[in-house]
Amino acid sequence: MKLSMMINYINDFQESAKRVVELEKVGLDMVWVAEAYSYDAISQIGYLAAVTNRVQIGTGIINVFSRTAALTAMTAAGCDYVSNGRFVLGLGASGPQVIEGFHGIAFEKPMQRTKEYIEVCREVWKREKPLSYDGKTVQVPLPTGQGTGLGRPLKLINHPVRAEIPIWWASLKDKSVEATAEIADGWMPIFFLPEKFQNVWGKSLKAGLAKRGSWLKPLDISAGGMLHIDESLTPEKQNEILDFARPSYALYVGGMGARGKNFYNDICRDYGYEKEAVEIQDLYLDGKKKEAAQAIPGEWLRLSNLVGPKSYIKERIGAFKEAGVTVLQVNPVGPDPVREIETLRSIIDES
Repeated sequence: MKLSMMINYINDFQESAKRVVELEKVGLDMVWVAEAYSYDAISQIGYLAAVTNRVQIGTGIINVFSRTAALTAMTAAGCDYVSNGRFVLGLGASGPQVIEGFHGIAFEKPMQRTKEYIEVCREVWKREKPLSYDGKTVQVPLPTGQGTGLGRPLKLINHPVRAEIPIWWASLKDKSVEATAEIADGWMPIFFLPEKFQNVWGKSLKAGLAKRGSWLKPLDISAGGMLHIDESLTPEKQNEILDFARPSYALYVGGMGARGKNFYNDICRDYGYEKEAVEIQDLYLDGKKKEAAQAIPGEWLRLSNLVGPKSYIKERIGAFKEAGVTVLQVNPVGPDPVREIETLRSIIDES
């Protein structure tokens, strides 16, 4: 099992980069760079590539609307080049609030678009022939009758460091998760609860894996949460730390989308927290954010994060492994993140 963490776009990047360098030395395997509608992820990946040696560096995530498919392929090849083959392309659809509100692009056919971006990227990296793709959302070159008519198929000038850069898909809904299991190299779910994830995504994963190409490696899964390992953590202190995650859960479950159009609220319902899902959304949309946060089920927080003494952490790692997680994504919240990653690495290696 590999270890990964996310660089948050609201933190001090220089300090975050220094921390990644130290964490790499004690066992961190992957670092994800978020983008949302903040600083672009790619410039930060270039910086991280220059100051690290071993850790894989991925986008967590870039959307499939604000860059063309070909530019996404070029960008991934460039990141893989400057990192000596350590790049991971994390893709996702984002949502209409960002895509239409910030980028000014219609949020249409997100699943189909992601599938076509994946196919285009792999075509570009192989360089077997000039790029020519006629999809439902991507047409390259432009079809006859559009533009100047001067466009022609082109092949990437440089030979990529790798012709098969790993592509991870941050999918949530049924058909997208099924497509992820069928064609992607990795899957990045959110708010993953090992004991109950089958209730949310089990059927979709099974259907996609049944169609997965034999040329693909087994699907990687990245999941996890807050990390704090301390022998002094009583159940009461454990809950106090887990409470720090409540506002984030409430934001997604309660505020990311309207009633009936909130993927994260659907996840909460599918986990079996139907009553809580309604309450959280009602409170959040009424402006009662603190109350919404308090309504997040404590069980969900305990089982989707890694907070407690070593024995408990070892037990939770076993649950994540049993659920098929291959990359444990953590957010160290203790006073010494380096020590915690080092301790976590030793627990995993001893398991």
